[in-house]
Amino acid sequence: MQFLELVLKNFGPYSGIQTTNLRPEKDGNPCPVILFGGMNGGGKTTLLDAIRLALYGSRAQCSTRGNLSYSDFINQCVNRHTPPLEETRVELTFEQVQDDKLTQFKIVRYWKKSDIKDTLSILIYSEIVNDWWSDKAITNTWDEYIETLLPVGISNLFLFDGEQVKELAELETPPEFVIGAIKSLLGLELAERLAVDLEILAGRKRKEIAGKKDLAALEKIEQTFQKITAETDLAKEKLASLKNELEKAEKHQQQASEKFIYQGGKIAAARSQLERQLNDYTTQAENSRQSLIELASNTLPLALISPLLTAAKTQAETEAAQQQAKIAQNVIKQRSDRLLKYIAEISLNPQQLDKIQDFIRQENQELEQQAATDTAPWMNADNNSIQQLENLLGYQIPSQQNLAAQQIEEIKNIETEIDFTDRQLAAAASPEAYEKLESEVRKTQKAVAIAAAACESANSRIAELNKELEKTQKELESYSSEYLTVRNSQHVINSIAKAQNTLKLFKEKLTLKKLNKLEVEITDCFRYLLHKTDLVHRVAIDTETFSLSIYDPEGKPVPKHRLSAGEKQLLAIAFLWGLARVSGRQLPVAIDTPLGRLDSSHRNNLVERYFPSASHQVILLSTDTEIRKTEYDKLRELGAIAHSYLLKYDPAKHQTTVEPGYFWE
Repeated sequence: MQFLELVLKNFGPYSGIQTTNLRPEKDGNPCPVILFGGMNGGGKTTLLDAIRLALYGSRAQCSTRGNLSYSDFINQCVNRHTPPLEETRVELTFEQVQDDKLTQFKIVRYWKKSDIKDTLSILIYSEIVNDWWSDKAITNTWDEYIETLLPVGISNLFLFDGEQVKELAELETPPEFVIGAIKSLLGLELAERLAVDLEILAGRKRKEIAGKKDLAALEKIEQTFQKITAETDLAKEKLASLKNELEKAEKHQQQASEKFIYQGGKIAAARSQLERQLNDYTTQAENSRQSLIELASNTLPLALISPLLTAAKTQAETEAAQQQAKIAQNVIKQRSDRLLKYIAEISLNPQQLDKIQDFIRQENQELEQQAATDTAPWMNADNNSIQQLENLLGYQIPSQQNLAAQQIEEIKNIETEIDFTDRQLAAAASPEAYEKLESEVRKTQKAVAIAAAACESANSRIAELNKELEKTQKELESYSSEYLTVRNSQHVINSIAKAQNTLKLFKEKLTLKKLNKLEVEITDCFRYLLHKTDLVHRVAIDTETFSLSIYDPEGKPVPKHRLSAGEKQLLAIAFLWGLARVSGRQLPVAIDTPLGRLDSSHRNNLVERYFPSASHQVILLSTDTEIRKTEYDKLRELGAIAHSYLLKYDPAKHQTTVEPGYFWE
């Protein structure tokens, strides 16, 4: 958590609008200290009250509130020169990680003198629209939300003034605000509240069971109810056991069935059917073979001499063509002679006549070549014989071959089925083995039936018991309200007693564990702030009063009166610092008038060691005699100051103005 800006309008001595930048950085570099300088009565404490008021509203522990009601207090905070209809406003902007990203919040509280009732609005900065928007959900639950960031119970550990430090330094036991913060940090406050709440609850339960009538009849009904419930539980256990037996029987049946199949029992049961199938397959094979024999008695064997028949067909066709060419040769020669004679008579061009004669001569030569042969024809086949050969080769033989191939494929398939059936018959169990396997299957089936019947009987018994249980419950209903009230109350009282004992032990152990850690932190802080490192070895905290005890390096107690006023104040600051560190919260620290009654050495230690390290953001509200020019220059030299402001108070107008700078700037 980090404060970014504080805006006051007509608040306390601050008239008009006063805006201060609280960002703990300078020129982009982190610088924790924001310094406010002002004289007494100039409005320093008012700034701290404004921060508390913005955060907590009516729950704020402001310095000037006292016993005033909240409305009277905020009326008192209105600047005296504010017109009745003009509002008084406090705005505090801070940033906090929310949903894994850094988010800016703005708390706005405002009210008017004419209507003393403050209005709260929580704004969240949106980078999307580059503007502030009101979050009504957080506004309505702000008191709960701020408790998750900076609980009011520990706020005084981070927002405190010098008077609190002085009071803490002088008292033997811490004041109430510190004790409350310690308990809140350690979780003891919750444990104490729980113990009180448990005692209140126990008292109520004792009153509830006081004067109740005798419930003997009801207890008898309850005993019956418990008896039936016990019987039902036993019946359910028996059913579970019977279900296990049924599962085992079903498993044995499955195993017997698998064994029956594996060892050929199923095949043996189908032996007669397999034998019929084998006979059928044998008959089919024989029929297919007979069909092949019939095909072989026809034209199929001629397929073996298909090449010879093809050659004979070719020879017959050649001889027929030669014979036709001889016949045509004489006819064509006579026609050619008549054609040449006719051409000569029509007196054609000699060149044309020569071309025609050459053409006819070539045609005659080709025809002579076709008719010429060196061998005499030996087949002398007529056209009918040639046609028969062509029909035999083109249709009859291929058709017979296809039929034969089909018959052969069918015989192969049938023989495969015959082989498979033969193997099945060979794997079939013998009649004696088959009978044994079948007997085992029947036995397991019977066991399954018996187990299933037993389960059904157990289910019926459970159903009967449930009916009796329901009937008994109905009898209890008329008494249940009063009976259960007494019984539950007695149970609650007994449980509360146990819880209180456990809570007491838990609180003791938790206190020791947490205080040990707190002692270490306070010791480290105190030794860090002291210039006499040999003064203290350990700081101890009493588990009951939370008072501090100091021990030297030899383990001897150091009486508190031996400490100087400055050392006591450093111890008080170390106490607050240690508590803040134990809280584990990264929160700003605001300190009002922090250096009272410190000598120069302790003052330097506080300036050099505490202010730059107290937190990532430290708001100092100081007079000119506390953080003097020496301390101011030292903080400047350390690079710790992000902003410095001077609160200029005008006694005549009773008004304060916030200006940049410090007393010596």
